[in-house]
Amino acid sequence: MAKIISISLNEEILGEIDKIKRELGFSGRSEVIRTGVRMLIADSREREKLSGRMSSILLLMHNQKAEDIVTEIKHNFEDITKTQIHSHLKEDKCLEIFILDGNAEKIKQFVKLFQTSGKMDYIKLIIP
Repeated sequence: MAKIISISLNEEILGEIDKIKRELGFSGRSEVIRTGVRMLIADSREREKLSGRMSSILLLMHNQKAEDIVTEIKHNFEDITKTQIHSHLKEDKCLEIFILDGNAEKIKQFVKLFQTSGKMDYIKLIIP
């Protein structure tokens, strides 16, 4: 049985939800949000299964003002970072690409720190 909940979203996010709704033909905002939540749950479940030694690619997008946080976090994970590429995209947006190799638990911890910082615009862990 579905439950009705209430969430607060800023105008920018609402605008993006409305754009996705129109472009992809969703019936309403709720359906867009449900689909996004399902995708987040699927990603989380896949990440939980990771174990042992692994290689992966981490993509981050963030505001240039968050560079100090990225630097602070990445310095604690130099042992699993094989390569890092930093690129300025537009105005004050940065893209970080990390090629990671090491213990899955440590990689998950690395990703979690970026997620919980609240300063990243986009985070995607890719497992080849």
